[in-house]
Amino acid sequence: MKGGTVAVKPLPIGIDDFGKLISSGFYYVDKSMLVKELLDRRGEVNLFTRPRRFGKTLNMSMLKCFFEDTMEPAANEKNKGLFSGLKIMNQGDTYLDWMTSRCVINLSFKSGKQPNWKLAYGCLVEEISKEFVRHSIIRDTLKIEEHRRRFDDIMNLRGSWQDYVTSIRFLSDCLYQYTGQKVIILIDEYDVPLENAYFAGFYNEMAGFIRSIFESALKTNPGLEFAVITGCLRITKESIFTGLNNLEMISILNHSYGEFFGFVQEEIDEMLQYYGLMAQRGRIQEWYNGYLFGNVQVYNPWSVANYVKALTAAADELPAPYWANTSSNSIVRTLVEKSGVSVKKELEDLLAGGTIEKPVHEDITYDNVYASEDNLWNFLFFTGYLKQISRRLEQVTQYVTMGIPNLEVEYIYQHTINAWFKDEIKERDLTVLYQAIQEGNGETFQKELSRLLQSSISYMDNKEAFYHGFLLGILGNMKEYLVQSNREGGNGRYDIVIRSLDVSHPAMVLELKVSDTYKGLESACDKALSQIKEKEYDSWLPEEGYTEVWNYGIAFFRKQCKIKAEHRDLA
Repeated sequence: MKGGTVAVKPLPIGIDDFGKLISSGFYYVDKSMLVKELLDRRGEVNLFTRPRRFGKTLNMSMLKCFFEDTMEPAANEKNKGLFSGLKIMNQGDTYLDWMTSRCVINLSFKSGKQPNWKLAYGCLVEEISKEFVRHSIIRDTLKIEEHRRRFDDIMNLRGSWQDYVTSIRFLSDCLYQYTGQKVIILIDEYDVPLENAYFAGFYNEMAGFIRSIFESALKTNPGLEFAVITGCLRITKESIFTGLNNLEMISILNHSYGEFFGFVQEEIDEMLQYYGLMAQRGRIQEWYNGYLFGNVQVYNPWSVANYVKALTAAADELPAPYWANTSSNSIVRTLVEKSGVSVKKELEDLLAGGTIEKPVHEDITYDNVYASEDNLWNFLFFTGYLKQISRRLEQVTQYVTMGIPNLEVEYIYQHTINAWFKDEIKERDLTVLYQAIQEGNGETFQKELSRLLQSSISYMDNKEAFYHGFLLGILGNMKEYLVQSNREGGNGRYDIVIRSLDVSHPAMVLELKVSDTYKGLESACDKALSQIKEKEYDSWLPEEGYTEVWNYGIAFFRKQCKIKAEHRDLA
């Protein structure tokens, strides 16, 4: 509670309708100064590219509420009231005169993410149809019968391909003629159907449709005041933005508009003070901060809002990778699967807190993402999986030094790599390794385990937990054997015990150590075996019916390992 008895505002998780958010009393991080920035800069067609869940849709909804003349005085007054107390209201009449002053065409292409072209096209034309319904008040004012017929066909989903690819231009012309005011066009998530169509196999059809809409609505349109388009990437295969000389591209590299997508530190501090959670500031910073948009440090707004909401319910709630559950991580997995030795080394460096430097270009072509390693790194950078540390220009090429933004994204890499490795292990024939473990053949066990280490990404070098999880993943396919980890046994907790359901077979106790040097592997192995004896990790096995055990001391140094085996008769 804030102020003792006054209920705090709830956080708007998943609510991207500005009107609903404000009127329902949700907590709002004020981004209304985006209006001023747009009007000051006067870009005619503004393309904002930001990672998923960084507030693009909510900002578009806010712009619609600010600028739109609904042609209903009561609705306009209601929309003006939504901005009461927000920063834009203190900027003077130069900006306030724009409130509810223009017709707005507002579209989201999000619904175009469908399994085939027919469904995707149908969903997009339905979205266009709804916008005609929303503006149907002007239908009867059209003086030309053919225009009224065309309006009806588009509105009632009877239009032809040509009707729909020119529909936004047609609607803007109608609105311009009716009001005498130029129209504002808002198109959200323009690249969602394009990305989906590429991977689903109908990219050419989708690209042709969206390109035609853009050419018609945004190129030399006398009825256009300005347009705002949002997406994750600038897609250039066959040039979606053909001929748009009026396009202003605002990516995460641009120094303008940096503070309007995501939360800046001041906004985070205000939120934490409001909810009485300033003690969690450092943890939130570690997990969700780290992005650099232009020269502005930015937090992931989706993850912060989710975590703060969780903390208001339980003050000891631990951070979670909220963004990981909303974004496709297939690109990270592909990077791992397709990578050679050099890329694996770069991933290891990144996950160890290091950086890499790569040439960057803002134009992404899906069919070229996997054509070169640089393209894949670019994709990861612009979609939020890497952050900018610094950049430089070498002749005509821009180079960016990149790192992992925060612990949340680090988790995505680790989780994805783990899943990839587990799937790969399932497909490998590990018969030789398993047989060596059962027979006490430490030499063969060491050889096979070393081979697996060489092909893995050891992103937590010199940390025993990594090697522990790595080995458990390998042992998971030992059929008819029970693999137990970190259980109490003897006078402590053993690392791993493997035992057959048939107690006539030897059990196996594995103790793991990490060495700081290659030369230290030998002594680390001996230390592991000594610990098994001293702690009597195998002392409980006779009670289960086992009469013999193989004890393994296993030592790791980076991608090298040393294994020693000792047999013990328990009878």
